[in-house]
Amino acid sequence: MAPPRPELEKQYMSSNSKPKNEIAEPKPSASILLISPTNQILLLHRVRTSSSFASAHVFPGGNLSASQDGEIPGLKDEGRHVDGSAYRIGAIRETFEESGILLAKKEDGSLLEVEEDIREKARKDIHAGKLKFQDWVKSLGGVIDSDALHPFTRWITPPNLPKRFTTQMYIYFLPLTQTSAQNIISAYIVPTPTSDGGVEHTAALFASCWDWLNQATKGEVMLFPPQYYLMHLLSPFLIPSPTPLSTQELQKQRDAVLGFLQGDGDGKGVKWADKVMSPVGLLMRKSDGRSVLSLEKPGPELVGSGRAGDAKRVVLVKFSKEGPRDVEVRWRKEVLDEEKREKL
Repeated sequence: MAPPRPELEKQYMSSNSKPKNEIAEPKPSASILLISPTNQILLLHRVRTSSSFASAHVFPGGNLSASQDGEIPGLKDEGRHVDGSAYRIGAIRETFEESGILLAKKEDGSLLEVEEDIREKARKDIHAGKLKFQDWVKSLGGVIDSDALHPFTRWITPPNLPKRFTTQMYIYFLPLTQTSAQNIISAYIVPTPTSDGGVEHTAALFASCWDWLNQATKGEVMLFPPQYYLMHLLSPFLIPSPTPLSTQELQKQRDAVLGFLQGDGDGKGVKWADKVMSPVGLLMRKSDGRSVLSLEKPGPELVGSGRAGDAKRVVLVKFSKEGPRDVEVRWRKEVLDEEKREKL
C-alpha cells in the first residue's frame, strides 16, 4: 500500500479561486503511448516512493533535458507548449531509458535492433548523463525515429500546485512487418520491455487498452486521469480479439486511430494533436463521492491562444490515500443532467 498523500486530490482538482502563491512554471515533459505489433499498449509500474504518480501504471516518458534533447523553448517562447524537436527526442529517449525499447531506424528504414548487453549499458549511461542519447544512436548507424510520432493531446498541471508540468503526449506504432535490404518481409521482434531496475519503475508490460481499463475498474492497477482518459479514447479502435488478427485487420485498426486524430471530437476546431487539457474540478458527486473533472480549458499559460481541450467529456475519479480509484470517462452533459435531477 502506498503512503498517504494528502495533496493527491489537488493534483487534478483546480478551484475557481486564484492560487495564494505565485503560479509555478510548468516543466516541459513528454510521454509515448507505445503500440505493439499486436496493437497492445505499454504501461510502466512506478515505484511507490516516486514523487509523482507513485505506484501507478503510466506511459513511458519524463522531463526534457537540454543536454540530451537539444534546446528547450524558453518560458516566453511560443514553442513552450507546442510539439517540437526537443519534446520528440525527449519522449523517445525516456522511452528507451525506462523500457529498453529503442525507437530509431537504420538507413533502409527498418527499426534499429541492438544487442541486449549494449542496450542495457547504454540505458544506464544515458540516464546517468555519461552518454548522449543522440550521439549513441548515431554511432550505431541509426537515426531517432521522431517523425513517426503522432501528437495526441498536451496536459498542463493545474495552477494551484507547486510542481507543474506541460506534457506532450504522442502515439507511436511499432511496425507490423519490416522490410530488409533484400526486400524480404519479416516480423519485427519487439525487445521484451523491462523496468529500469527499480529506479523509477518495477515492471513494464504490453496489454490491450481494454485490459488495462478493466484492471483499473477492478482496482487491480492504478491509473491517473490522463492515462485512463487517453486509453478510453483509443479503446473503440484497438479492440482485442480472442484469435490473432491478420496484418490487414491490425492495420485497419491503426488507420481508424489515425483518422480519429484528424478530427476535433467536439466541433471546437482543435484537432486531437493540438488539444490541451488542464483538469479543473467541476463538482463533487454526493451519490458516490467522486470528483468530476472538466478537461475543457488549456490552463493559464494558453489563455487567448485558441487552444482548447475536450468540451464534451469529463473524468470522474475518487481520490484516496493510495491514489485515484473508480476512474471513469463520461459525457459532460449526461453527468451534469444527473446532478440536476439529484437536486430536484
